[in-house]
Amino acid sequence: MTKDLLTPDYIFESSWEVCNKVGGIYTVLSTRAKTLQEAFPDRIFFIGPEFWLEKENPLFSEDEHLLKAWREHAIEHDGLKIRVGRWNIPGEPITILVDFSQYYAQKNEIYAKAWEDFQVDSLHAYGDYDEASMFSYAAGKVVESFYRFNLTMSDKVIYQAHEWMTGLGALYLKKHVPTIATVFTTHATSIGRSIAGNNKPLYDYLFAYNGDQMAQELNMESKHSIEKRTAHNVDCFTTVSEITNNECKELLDKQADAVLMNGFEDDFVPKASSFTRKRKHARAVFLNLANKLLGVKMSEDALIIGTSGRYEFKNKGINVYLESLNRLTRDKNLKKEILAFIYVPGWVGEAREDLRERMQSNKVYDTPLECPFITHWLHNMSHDQVLDMLKYMNMSNDKESKVKVIFVPCYLDGRDGILNENYYDLLIGLDLSVYPSYYEPWGYTPLESVAFKVPTITTDLAGFGLWVNSLKGGYSELKDGVKVIHRTDYNYSEVADAIKDTISEFSGASATEVNKMRKNAAAIAEKALWKHFIQYYYEAYDVALRNMQKRLSVK
Repeated sequence: MTKDLLTPDYIFESSWEVCNKVGGIYTVLSTRAKTLQEAFPDRIFFIGPEFWLEKENPLFSEDEHLLKAWREHAIEHDGLKIRVGRWNIPGEPITILVDFSQYYAQKNEIYAKAWEDFQVDSLHAYGDYDEASMFSYAAGKVVESFYRFNLTMSDKVIYQAHEWMTGLGALYLKKHVPTIATVFTTHATSIGRSIAGNNKPLYDYLFAYNGDQMAQELNMESKHSIEKRTAHNVDCFTTVSEITNNECKELLDKQADAVLMNGFEDDFVPKASSFTRKRKHARAVFLNLANKLLGVKMSEDALIIGTSGRYEFKNKGINVYLESLNRLTRDKNLKKEILAFIYVPGWVGEAREDLRERMQSNKVYDTPLECPFITHWLHNMSHDQVLDMLKYMNMSNDKESKVKVIFVPCYLDGRDGILNENYYDLLIGLDLSVYPSYYEPWGYTPLESVAFKVPTITTDLAGFGLWVNSLKGGYSELKDGVKVIHRTDYNYSEVADAIKDTISEFSGASATEVNKMRKNAAAIAEKALWKHFIQYYYEAYDVALRNMQKRLSVK
């Protein structure tokens, strides 16, 4: 850490995704924990929601001896319902899970105080707003209890809250324990995501949108209100990329005090001979699946490509990926067969019994199964966006088609019933990945891809894509390991063409050229390790602690 930065003695971080694997924030916290645990051994505490009252949480190991005196005090005197233990991730940080159900009874009083103290409008709350807010409030109470029992005013304490779901706790602490310095991180503004998800042009008109007005129009007033009031009231407001910072400026009327780019650890990437073995295995799994589902024997050197992430059809660019594959079927310059995957969890029913039977057999098949695009049945087969688009474009997986497409609509956790492999164990087998995002505050999927030496295609509307361009000092090309495509509200067709052309060009690259790309991809991933990016956090802590001191000296 730099000498002249103020350094905290204790750090608390609360998030809905602590010991609760939902999305990208889980990756941010769980990969960064080891770096912070090494810098602040057992003085970094994660606070998450307690969902596992009746059954064991595989991500959490309770330890009744840890923080024993405080835990007993918190339960007996402060009426908190908590469990203390460690998060089962590298670094094993101390973690406090809190049961927040008791606060529902006081919900109206809690919301009234938030309005009175910070003008947080909870009147229009619906959906997950109450659940998130009660957790957030409970997390604030946990930190208040710990601080009063264990710490003194001379201890420098940081409380970092992630996303609108934890804003209420940060505001509670600002009022009740003003000596704690608060940091709030928005990974994506609720309004920005909603504008993009509702097919409204976000970027060309960003300067003209009024966040409050859009919140009203999109029925997002309460989420927007807690997010905006928290951003304006914490000691240090942060976001994860310059592209999201622009969104914050326009939609929250507040620029970030610091940009905390998302790093990661590469300890899950196999090394040397283990890497080669795993890659070979993953490719065999892919080609075997193609034979069993499609009834075709694909060439050993077929180009295997894929996209993955949340099922946000437009935001994640799944639509433009499919469009590019369709155009590829008519590309005269394509040098290899293409096997293209979409691993995106949909409304999945069960694994296909007909496919499961074939997967368990050693036979080579020459007839396709019915509906040869999908590995698991969906509850909404007739209204699924991926299947609808494939049908609309009249795509076919027959023997003559140079491009075969397979949709794997489930979480790849090793227990899906068809592939039974983990996501990373399959990612390593790809030749190329495609993440043509329209709305992507950061973008872990392309970063994980390059960590596995898989060159990737992304866009300059993803925080990751912008960062890669900043390394290059211009638009990065596939030979650099990452191809960054310029994307706007209206250039869908050009993006589809650029992806098609890039894949086609890649299909003709020599083994030497491909190896160079793979090396360059890994070199980019190395630059995003937490050991490089953690510095931004130390700077944010410094801003928060200094602003807290200023705030107190004014009183």
